[in-house]
Amino acid sequence: MGYSPEDEALIKEKWEELLLSCTNICKNDEDWNLIKRAFFLAKEAHEGARRRSGEPYLLHPIAVAKIVVDEIGLGVKSVVAALLHDVVEDTDYTVEDLERIFGEKIASMVDGLTKMAGVFNADTSAQAEYFRKVLLTLSDDVRVILIKIADRLHNMRTLGSMPLNKQIKITGETIYLFAPLAYRLGLFSIKSELEDLCMKHRFPQQYAEIKQKLEESEASRREYINNFNAPIIAKLNRDHINYEISGRVKSVYSIWNKMQRKQIPFEEVYDLFAIRIVFKPLPFPSEKTQCWQIYSSITDIYTPKPDRLRDWISMPKANGYEALHSTVMGPNGIWVEVQIRTQRMEDIAERGFAAHWKYKHATISQNEDEFDKWLKQIRDALNSPTEDAVDFLDNFKLSLYTSEIVVFTPKGESKKLPYGATALDLAYEIHSKIGNGAISAKINHKLMPVTTQLNNGDQVEIIAADSARPKPEWLDAVTTGKAKQAIKSFLKRDRQNNIENGMQLLEKRMQELDIKLSGRVLRKIIPIYECTNKEELYSKIGAGIVSLDNLEKVLKSNSKSKILKFWTLFIPHKKDEDGDDAEQENHTRDEAAEGDGEQFEIADCCKPIPGDKVVGFRDLATGKIIVHKASCDELNRLASQHGGQIVKEEIKWSQHKAMSYLVTIEIRALDRQGLLLELATIMSADFSINMRELNLHSHDGICEGSVALYVKDADGLSAIMDRLRKVKGMDTVKRKLN
Repeated sequence: MGYSPEDEALIKEKWEELLLSCTNICKNDEDWNLIKRAFFLAKEAHEGARRRSGEPYLLHPIAVAKIVVDEIGLGVKSVVAALLHDVVEDTDYTVEDLERIFGEKIASMVDGLTKMAGVFNADTSAQAEYFRKVLLTLSDDVRVILIKIADRLHNMRTLGSMPLNKQIKITGETIYLFAPLAYRLGLFSIKSELEDLCMKHRFPQQYAEIKQKLEESEASRREYINNFNAPIIAKLNRDHINYEISGRVKSVYSIWNKMQRKQIPFEEVYDLFAIRIVFKPLPFPSEKTQCWQIYSSITDIYTPKPDRLRDWISMPKANGYEALHSTVMGPNGIWVEVQIRTQRMEDIAERGFAAHWKYKHATISQNEDEFDKWLKQIRDALNSPTEDAVDFLDNFKLSLYTSEIVVFTPKGESKKLPYGATALDLAYEIHSKIGNGAISAKINHKLMPVTTQLNNGDQVEIIAADSARPKPEWLDAVTTGKAKQAIKSFLKRDRQNNIENGMQLLEKRMQELDIKLSGRVLRKIIPIYECTNKEELYSKIGAGIVSLDNLEKVLKSNSKSKILKFWTLFIPHKKDEDGDDAEQENHTRDEAAEGDGEQFEIADCCKPIPGDKVVGFRDLATGKIIVHKASCDELNRLASQHGGQIVKEEIKWSQHKAMSYLVTIEIRALDRQGLLLELATIMSADFSINMRELNLHSHDGICEGSVALYVKDADGLSAIMDRLRKVKGMDTVKRKLN
């Protein structure tokens, strides 16, 4: 069935908008003809097809092509590939057909995009395996990945028509892989929009609240920015600099992320905006010198914060980003971040990889090969025979989304590492053999443990020994994918030996205790030692991760003393065909007690409580539904790798159970007489809360610690925390997440 006249009019309107965008990239009639042929082939191939929203399917490839040219800055071949990106997957056309019509390069790009579509339609760990294979495209033609990012951006902009489980799968993939990938390829605006769209669909209420508060505070914020900018503008005008100055507000997601991370309300997020100065440099002196001259002019007006100077001109980020950032003290005691960059740097910051290559041949820059270095690392990881696909995906993620530090070898060679990296990360960055044999490090000529976290500018010498070998706990000490991969590879080779050794050690210990090692005994101790099966238990014992010193106590303990993991949750029944509810609206089932429906288990990584928005993930091994907070990072990881196991239905908390749940609140306050009594009074008298443990200590006039208490739900917890924040001298009140 064809399109209606209204559909045809809409397609014509969007097609003409795309043609207008292409005027900047089409150099001759051949370019125009290539794009037009691609459009008419796509129109014929997708004739009558519709998206889930009901709109003509052809609008999607047109929109992707427009993003490719307008927002990423790619050329004619990329626009053609974007218009054709779904043709091979969804219609009768083959890659060979496209090669015959459009040539080998465009056919190859469409083939790469078709394979990528297969990646994100897979529902098991095959999803990760396909992704691993398709990333080989990175080392061949990065444009394929950029077009796929454009495809994902348009899908996110139109996500509202998808069912809930698909939304969770797609937003999980997006926040876990696509936003970091956009960041790594320098597409900062797209990265920010992808994050905002994920939040808008996953947490619509919080998104709307922050957006509304930003709109309400816009007038006062604009007035402050104008006052702050006035003396800077006067100074730059006197110096005859060709510039633009603007105030950029933080994205809704970054504000929300800070609120979540620091557990503070919107009103306590002070760095809501940054001032950006973009200028057109003179031929002489260098861009770097001119940036520092502007910095000098600004710091003549406002006092800088010494520890917040970021020089990404001398040492650009791995994604090509260059700028000078400084935080200065503005009027009314407010810290303001100022970003200084040239027009070239601005283009690279906004357009990323495409702009980087545009300027690559025009300027000689020391960041010229940063992409090449990163692509080489990815290629090395892709070719690793020792790593399974899911591990690879995790390690690839680690290589994407990190703040960076620069450290130096004893000979003065600079090495870029992610923020939080340790000397061990540096050892593996140099060579896996050095990492495996590392025993300590000299950091700024001082002997330190090899697990010491490095700071920007440290000079580091790795001390290694042939007899040394990686330890399992190193996996918690390193941050780079390369280091994790090397350690896992080494430990995997030892795993079988560890299992055999662990079996012997456990049998020997059981003989000492005069207890027969049986299946019943194993079933008791496996969960207590936080293992999922006997092989894992043996391996951990053999590797020394699990000690059997307390085995006798463990065997005598009552396993039910562990925190109860089954909570009262339910999945609302859908309406039947007649429109009547299958069950009464107020009827819920106690799954833990009855056991005749789904079995739910609370995720240890985020420990949701009633009132928290939750999402279910089905564990195929046990059949249970593991319940995560909707904001859980681990849930995003699982959605990106095993999207098919996300539970389709929304999971809700049962209303009729008056249970209490143990949570821990961390507090920090000015120490004063009567503080402890006031805290206890709030818990017992004001809220009638049963406290399990109160652990506070005082030092240097500061009182900090934790309160373990039982609450009914998230709203109750929020009310208690809001009340504690009003206590005189209180600095921070946070919910401990694990």
